Amino acid sequence: MSSSNNPKRERVIHARVPESLDDEIKRKASDLGVTVSNLVRDVLGNAIGLVEDIVSDSAQVARAARGEPLRDRPARHEGGGQVLGWQVALLNVNAICDTCNRILPKGTQAGIGIVDDGPRTFRCEPCLADVKADQKTG
Repeated sequence: MSSSNNPKRERVIHARVPESLDDEIKRKASDLGVTVSNLVRDVLGNAIGLVEDIVSDSAQVARAARGEPLRDRPARHEGGGQVLGWQVALLNVNAICDTCNRILPKGTQAGIGIVDDGPRTFRCEPCLADVKADQKTG
């Protein structure tokens, strides 16, 4: 079956990177016990989510500067689902923080988002502490 007939088939992206970056990506992937492809996919997905958050936050700053009321927006992650809550757990898999892209190795403690729809989302302990602080001030 050709790729045009299979909508679930993932696409391949080719990118030129310096040898030093290639070596670093391979080293990080090896340290985490994941493939280079999975590491790059996770990092790119989280980076896109960060850009969306920056754009949204910039719009909030602009509204505040104009004296308009700020609208709270529920926490969402790259899969689009709303985060209903966070559960702290000892990871049995390698993961990446969806906020800061920190690598979360298997065996470390992190927050796992309970979402209403979509894939799991992870937060490192510092980013999870920020969520808790935002809840107290918000």
